[in-house]
Amino acid sequence: MTTPSTSPSPASPSQAVPTTGQAQGSLGLGLLVALVTGSIIGSGIFGLPQNMAAGAGAGAILIGWLVTGVGMLVLARVYQMLALRKPELDNGVYAYARALSGEYVGFNAAWGYWISAWIGNVGYLVAAFGALGYFFPAFGEGNTPAAVACASVVLWVVHALVLRGINTAASVNAVVTVAKLIPLLLFIVLAAAAFQAPTFSLDFWGGAKLGSVLDQVKSTMLVTVWVFIGIEGASVYSARARQRKDVGKATVIGFLICLALLMAVSLLSLGIFTQPELAGLKNPSMAGVLEKAVGTWGAVLIYIGLIVSVGGGFLAWTLLAAESLFTPANSGVMPEWLGRQSARGVPANALWLSSAMVQLFLIVTLVSKASYLALISLSTAMILLPYLFSALYGLKVLLRGEGPSRQACAGGSLELPVAALASVYCLWLLYAAGAKYLLLSALLYAPGAALYFFAKKQAGKQAFTASEKAMLAALLALAAVAGWMLAAGKLSL
Repeated sequence: MTTPSTSPSPASPSQAVPTTGQAQGSLGLGLLVALVTGSIIGSGIFGLPQNMAAGAGAGAILIGWLVTGVGMLVLARVYQMLALRKPELDNGVYAYARALSGEYVGFNAAWGYWISAWIGNVGYLVAAFGALGYFFPAFGEGNTPAAVACASVVLWVVHALVLRGINTAASVNAVVTVAKLIPLLLFIVLAAAAFQAPTFSLDFWGGAKLGSVLDQVKSTMLVTVWVFIGIEGASVYSARARQRKDVGKATVIGFLICLALLMAVSLLSLGIFTQPELAGLKNPSMAGVLEKAVGTWGAVLIYIGLIVSVGGGFLAWTLLAAESLFTPANSGVMPEWLGRQSARGVPANALWLSSAMVQLFLIVTLVSKASYLALISLSTAMILLPYLFSALYGLKVLLRGEGPSRQACAGGSLELPVAALASVYCLWLLYAAGAKYLLLSALLYAPGAALYFFAKKQAGKQAFTASEKAMLAALLALAAVAGWMLAAGKLSL
């Protein structure tokens, strides 16, 4: 490991978060698009047919995709608009929340995003070795001793790759992203050839046991959020973009590519299996679908595709996890040592901490036998508030008329309704997630207060304002309730 350089002094709350690092300006549009696409397309798409069909019929799934497509598109446009109107704000997920409601809210956005990133990476490793279990039974569902040992090796190999430089890792990610699109495109072509319209239309609105259409649509929401996490990837890396306008372009281009792939995989599968049959498939359910369409070699193709895809997603999220700590540390809301870079421009200390947490939770999966679905539920729950903060900040900027107008690029007169719709969509996601996931989120957000307190004392500043103390008290109360409910067996994943 190279010797870290000294980090800059923390910025005051009123100052823009500074751009830092020798790697600044090294990521062009292509690498940013690959970062967004690579972040979104990981393991989720391979289990999507079963995950969606488990709680909804074809009609409700179509409505769910309509809601998600519009919701995620307007959220992507908010990130695009803010990249142009607020170019001085780097690492959007953190900076937008901070500008919205102060440093503690900004810290929580960064903290929640970071936890979501590394828990998602644990899920990726479990999924990858669960797929290898198809060929090597010793790996089981991805949480056996052999699987955890090999996953640990992969973890530290990727860690070493990222330490070689952000641009090198981003370039490798771009190559892997292209490679993992090939089996997905083959699946779409082969599934389209095997598609049967009568199968798709059978029990179109779902059976009685699935509940109302609204309940069915709600059941798809956390699944669709999980498969779209990463839409903000270019925004997180905005400080390292060659041109600021590329951040918004990459966000929208990556979103459109992924939306087309995700919808095709989900809907075409409903023309090969009926909803109950699809709901009963073992994950990765794409393997079962393609096996029925073309035979055993189709399942083998999907398992190999999953392994490649998860490898690329793991690399992309390793980059994002480290970066999500780095910028807040340079503005005084995370401990100063997390803001140090190596001679290669890598946020090395943040990377070491992120990798250590992945390693720790790999061991936890061995002890608790935590499943892939449990891990992605936790990861998804943690991302909802950071998304809401970004949408609300976009709405605030437009209502106040802040920043230079970029009508030709950011939507012109549609900017305000787009930001309002993105805010409503994020609130809908919190409603669809339900009280269970809000309580679990509180349990994970609460410990961050100690880190924030330490960082503020290190900077010689007051840790919490009066309003932030009230916010902290509410958060701790929710966490206490969640802890009690977990201990009493009244709450679980």
